Amino acid sequence: MAKKKIFILDTNVILHDFRCIYKFQENDLVIPIVVLEELDKLKKGTDLISYNAREFSRELDKLAGKQLFKDGISLGKGLGKLYVETGKEYSKKLAESFPEKTPDHRILAIADYLATLNEKNKIPVILVSKDINLRMKAKSLGIEAEDYENDKVQNLDQVNDVIPTIEGFSAKIIQRFYEEPLGVPADDIKLPFLPIAHQYFILKNTKLSVLVHYDPYTKTFDRVEKRKAYGIEPRNAEQTFALDALFRDTVQLVAITGRAGTGKTLLALAAALHQRKKYNQILVARPIVPLSNRDLGFLPGDVKEKIGPYMQPLFDNLNVIKYKFKSESAEFKNIEEMQKNETLVIEPLAYIRGRSLSNVFFIIDEAQNLTPHEVKTIITRAGEGCKLVFTGDIEQIDSPYLDSKSNGLTYMTDRMKGQDLFAHVNLIRGERSFLAELASSIL
Repeated sequence: MAKKKIFILDTNVILHDFRCIYKFQENDLVIPIVVLEELDKLKKGTDLISYNAREFSRELDKLAGKQLFKDGISLGKGLGKLYVETGKEYSKKLAESFPEKTPDHRILAIADYLATLNEKNKIPVILVSKDINLRMKAKSLGIEAEDYENDKVQNLDQVNDVIPTIEGFSAKIIQRFYEEPLGVPADDIKLPFLPIAHQYFILKNTKLSVLVHYDPYTKTFDRVEKRKAYGIEPRNAEQTFALDALFRDTVQLVAITGRAGTGKTLLALAAALHQRKKYNQILVARPIVPLSNRDLGFLPGDVKEKIGPYMQPLFDNLNVIKYKFKSESAEFKNIEEMQKNETLVIEPLAYIRGRSLSNVFFIIDEAQNLTPHEVKTIITRAGEGCKLVFTGDIEQIDSPYLDSKSNGLTYMTDRMKGQDLFAHVNLIRGERSFLAELASSIL
């Protein structure tokens, strides 16, 4: 039987997942008092970090009731106890290494104190933090430290998968896709593996090829045709597949991943505009992650001027579509009219939170900067007739507490794979320019 452990939680773990205290099995948890101080400072606001801070405080209050934390509070059947540890004196080693009493160093002081206290009875004491630097500081003091692993995806192949190209099919089989508009029954296509819902393939032989989609509802393979979306034409097979997923009514949730310049946001926006008559509104949003983790307050100007630089890439994509048409054209005027009457809205994600998501085409750009809980919050608010599209590059993360395995886009894609209402396309080939593709590959 494994020995019971003591885990010390950093503030960022709670802000990442406010229910994290229930995910450490039978082990005991310690929350440093400084963490409660930091949560108190963060509880006011409309963004998800503030929401998580408030929810955790409420959960803690509900757990405690009239009990005192010094005796430990049971987290439930099969789970350990929760303690709140008050501030501790710096050990000589800690004071010499980190004399400044920052919140991080106060957490380290408690970790150091508990590690020393439990050294004789050999109970492992582990600091859990999503801050890499804090983990390195802890390890330099001889304190065990690890990342919060509960919602990490172990196998990135599910997200970074390449569209399979399967060779060896007879010309007769490939020809059937061009002759049978309702698709070819799955039993007639012998694949080397079982297909999953809305999986895309390229079937070929030495002379012929066909782009194919597996429909989980009809249990057939149907041909994917190249089509334009509001003036935007796909430039490769992957983009053709992405547009197919964006146009399919049976697919309510789409993930489009890929490096910068592969056309993720442009395709999503073009597909939304093309289908504008199906929806009451098109919402396009992205999370704001200030550069170098600095708050927006340091930027000059009013709110619109502060958020402008973060939203500009979305407006750039809109302009690419807009200027495919002449200024006097109906398409050009449609876009301008939609912006005026707010049937097309481009805003920071925090500003859209709380709006009705019924009969809306909702594009969430840069979704790799969201936590799994943030993505879940967005999806669970989707009403009738809503289509959600998450786009992002899981290797280009701006949040200091997320990585390629723990971000919300990766988590959602991994968990939703194979569901009948979900499709995922990973774009590999860059289409901005040869220079942009070269830089993305080797720099």
